[in-house]
Amino acid sequence: MQGNIKEIVTVGSIAFDSIETPKGKRNAILGGSSTFFGIAASLFSKVYIIGVVGDDFRDDQWALFKKYNINTNSVEIKPGKTFSWGGEYNHDYSLRETLFTELGVFENFKPNINENFNQPILYLGNIQPELQFDVINKVKSPSLIAADSMNLWIDLFPDQVWNLISKVDIFMLNDEEALAHLRVGEQISRRRPAHGWLFPMTGTAEPPFAEGARTAISLYTTNLEREVDLGTLWLLNLAYMTVGEYPHGIPEKWRLAPEAFDSEQDVGFFHDVAQPSGVAVTGHAGGSVMDDFDGDGLLDLIASSRGLRDQMRYFHNRGDGTFADRTRIAGLEGQIGGLNLSHADYDNDGDRDLIVWRGAWMGEAGRHANSLLKNTGRGRFEDVTEAAGLLSFHPTHSGAWADFDNDGWLDLFVGNESSPAPKPPHPNQLYRSDRNGTFTDIASTAGVDGVGFAKGVTVGDVDNDGLVDIYVSNLNGDNLLYHNRSHESTLRFADISVSAGVQEPYVSFPTWFWDYDNDGWQDLFVAGFDMANLDDMALIYLGEPFEAEHPRLYRNRGNLTFEELASEVGLDRIILPMGANFGDLDNDGWLDAYFGTGMPDMRTLLPNRMMRNDGGARFADVTSSGGFGTVQKGHGISFGDIDHDGDQDIYQVLGAAFEGDVYENALLENPGHGHHWLTLELEGVVSHRDAIGARIHAVVESKDGEQRSIHVTVGHGGSFGSSPLRQEIGLGDARHIDAVEIVWPGTQTPQRIVGLELNHAYHVRQGQTGVTPIERQTFDLSPDS
Repeated sequence: MQGNIKEIVTVGSIAFDSIETPKGKRNAILGGSSTFFGIAASLFSKVYIIGVVGDDFRDDQWALFKKYNINTNSVEIKPGKTFSWGGEYNHDYSLRETLFTELGVFENFKPNINENFNQPILYLGNIQPELQFDVINKVKSPSLIAADSMNLWIDLFPDQVWNLISKVDIFMLNDEEALAHLRVGEQISRRRPAHGWLFPMTGTAEPPFAEGARTAISLYTTNLEREVDLGTLWLLNLAYMTVGEYPHGIPEKWRLAPEAFDSEQDVGFFHDVAQPSGVAVTGHAGGSVMDDFDGDGLLDLIASSRGLRDQMRYFHNRGDGTFADRTRIAGLEGQIGGLNLSHADYDNDGDRDLIVWRGAWMGEAGRHANSLLKNTGRGRFEDVTEAAGLLSFHPTHSGAWADFDNDGWLDLFVGNESSPAPKPPHPNQLYRSDRNGTFTDIASTAGVDGVGFAKGVTVGDVDNDGLVDIYVSNLNGDNLLYHNRSHESTLRFADISVSAGVQEPYVSFPTWFWDYDNDGWQDLFVAGFDMANLDDMALIYLGEPFEAEHPRLYRNRGNLTFEELASEVGLDRIILPMGANFGDLDNDGWLDAYFGTGMPDMRTLLPNRMMRNDGGARFADVTSSGGFGTVQKGHGISFGDIDHDGDQDIYQVLGAAFEGDVYENALLENPGHGHHWLTLELEGVVSHRDAIGARIHAVVESKDGEQRSIHVTVGHGGSFGSSPLRQEIGLGDARHIDAVEIVWPGTQTPQRIVGLELNHAYHVRQGQTGVTPIERQTFDLSPDS
């Protein structure tokens, strides 16, 4: 097929690639940008490759170039190893995880040109921009220059990349690289843009943010003119928003209607005060915990980040609207790489302890140890993982504390991620407390050692029999509901997920038990986490059918079966939640839900979503009105009354999986809604100290004189984000608290409490007559902001 096309020169990598896919694995096969481009281009003209290989490059590999008549005179052979890369592709080949990179002789590659070319077509592979410029200067009078790049160079050398674009005829970018231009202003300035990535973004972007966004607009426009796809259309609308030209500046044929982003109700604006408060740490995806770790009555914050060098951070609440970073003082230096966190007082000493979950999404490369961090008092931690018997090496994303045998000590269920065979299984684990600070894994004998890609674990008593049950949310597999059928000292569970009707969604992620309709029975939420293509991001707001997996809301019928109601209550349009949790936004006594959205794919920029529970009948989208819709990837979420003004604020860890896809965490201050509240701090005596699983029933007299029931269960909320274990209960327009009944773990006899006042906090001790009022000082979050 070679015709009159000029000679082609390609400069880039020649590599050995090791590739794993769901269909198989190949090691050290010939790859690299120059190899792939050169073979393809050889069908049309004479090709010259400029590159470098090690002395391990074999004769049969040279023969492949010769077969396609590719000139390799400018390929240097250096002592050492040829560049090698290994990666694993996901089930639909849309994403890949780098397993290793060994640069070898490519690390010091300097293009060496040994030929005199006659106005060639020059192709520059995605090597460093500095080297691309060097080749341009050495090749005389090329007739056409095409250059490739990648996210890494855009993040590290944005000025050089933009300069390169002006020097070449064709610049190759995929959607991810165009997206990198949207984000490059943050990398240059080390600050967030004025719009804060808060959807729908408004205001005019200033340099350096505008330059990158306009480059992205140009690239997306070119793609849409060639072929319309809704994923690119969605990203084009976002790009116009970032420069303040939405909706008037975007061509009408590609414009999403502004009214599609309106909130259904107004909940007041929750301002992000993370920066002035001192908790706006930048990182990757991670977990969040909000609770009092030093015993001063104030809610502290702990945040993790999944990067293998990312340091966990502990923020001490000063009680004046600001936080102090006490990571080092707390003994947490060196605790790195946790994607999720959970907390509880596992040893009944009155201090809340912490567990770090590691290795999620990494397959066999994720055999990282979780860490049990014992709080030795006043917010100082000691790693006791091995001493407690919890040292193991599995990829883990989620786990849950509960007293499964009602012996007064917390046990621990761990959900592990197992990849498909032939890779080895990683069964789930159930660590039973030995009542002395150590644990024994009894998952096999208890019947809960299931194998799946566990992404979420939650616990609750689905039949109100006083025994805590377990739900496991799996990615690419049926979900599991383990009904606790333990008797005396023997722990036994039965999988009732089929008969209960709670196996879906097949691809799922965060999950939790909650009583969303206040009927006294634990309902179940489980999020879907699958998207057929990027079109679904736009289809949601176009009101069109979409293919992405949506959540399930299972209403408890009270007979060990559930009714799925996501569509009926308006939760079926939430897609791709990663971190998620629930709380009561407006203290109306109905539990609301906040969803941190996204995927590792850098293009999946869609707003985080807040759904307000409207009387247990439906959920209204209040994302825009409340300022919840950051398009940064959302992970660990915690609800809690940080400033002691009676309403719940929200801390959220933002950031994603890859370098460059990082962001500052957010602290959203609740503006208040005028409703009443009650805070209860429970202390178990016969039950374990934290009273996790205790059922609280508040009976109040409403403004209209009607009696109303509000039900909550002690716990930290969802499977990805931990809220305080003290219970902050919204009472709506109540004018009087008639009574509160508490069913403690291990008992079925309610403890009845009367005489509680509205808008007060109390300490409640199991079996004790009367309660202790807690005096708390209210303060402004970031008073100087």
